[in-house]
Amino acid sequence: MKVAIVTESFLPTVNGVTNSVLRILEFFDSYGHEAIVVAPEARSAPGDFLGFKIKRVPSISLRRLLPIAIPKRTLRHFIEGFNPDVIHLASPAILGSYVNHVSKELEIPTLSVYQTDVAGFAKHYGVNFGNQSIQKAFARIHNKTSRTLAPSSAAASDLIRFGTKNVHIWPRGVDLHRFSPIHRSESLRLSWGARQRKIVGYMGRISREKNLEKLVPVDQNPDLQLILIGDGPDRKRIEKHLPNAIFTGMLGGSELSMGLASFDIFIHTGMYETFCQSAQEALASGVPVIAPASGGPLDLVVDGENGFFFDGMSNRSITEAVDKALSCDLEALEFAARESVLNRDWESINKELHMHYRAIVSTPLEVYAA
Repeated sequence: MKVAIVTESFLPTVNGVTNSVLRILEFFDSYGHEAIVVAPEARSAPGDFLGFKIKRVPSISLRRLLPIAIPKRTLRHFIEGFNPDVIHLASPAILGSYVNHVSKELEIPTLSVYQTDVAGFAKHYGVNFGNQSIQKAFARIHNKTSRTLAPSSAAASDLIRFGTKNVHIWPRGVDLHRFSPIHRSESLRLSWGARQRKIVGYMGRISREKNLEKLVPVDQNPDLQLILIGDGPDRKRIEKHLPNAIFTGMLGGSELSMGLASFDIFIHTGMYETFCQSAQEALASGVPVIAPASGGPLDLVVDGENGFFFDGMSNRSITEAVDKALSCDLEALEFAARESVLNRDWESINKELHMHYRAIVSTPLEVYAA
């Protein structure tokens, strides 16, 4: 199959959108599919990945936070020359919307993947557009594609509520070898003070929309050591809020695997997660998860089995959720955490994606236009 992937984010930028596209390309490489990638230009950006050509388009940065790709008319000729069976729009915005218009002219089916709660993100950064207006605008973009894939039931409900049709759930995969309990390091845990305290950790972007101020009561508990793996524009401010925490900065490779697996409890505080990949990676590492009872974590956490919810329908504070987890049999929680994601390896997830491609390719385009 020939697939044109149009993504609003790609290397060298690393985030959830980029990560998903990389895993898809690895799957294509393994199974012999042809692909091209259309992505925003960036400094030190690679021109290919695993031999798949990357077409770069100009971009601007909104408040240095949101890269916005600017479409070029030459894109039509580039896509037409490749003649794909299907166009995959990863978290479509301006670029994805433009290419979707081109796809209609070329009579090529499109599949859009919803990944970013732009309205929630914008709210945290003071972008003063109406939340519902943003949601409806993005729903219209997805509604013009042949099929929309949402990463969680909560994300699918949001899309449907704002008018998107033909929504299907396609979750994210996890690398079960990279994220595994076998990477747990007792020496690292001891360096963090595990002999005297339980290790509670966060891994991800340190930015305003992650609500990391909610970790203050965890940081103030002398029986807990808070670890934050990652970096981001809000780090200095969060360091002041969490003076007892250990900030490791960005970790990669074996260091990330070891760090995440060495937590006793993983905690995530972001309220606008369409999926929450870091929580899934923690579960794969055999670490129970504490997360808000909203968004993507609702599909990952089974309250009382592989973790606990706070706020929302749980009516628990973060402190209560941590206490609840620590009062349980941690070994049982850890075992259940790993077991809960064993069917979510990337190969299985991408085989589901291929089935969605085949479904829209085999359906007449006039059905989608109706």
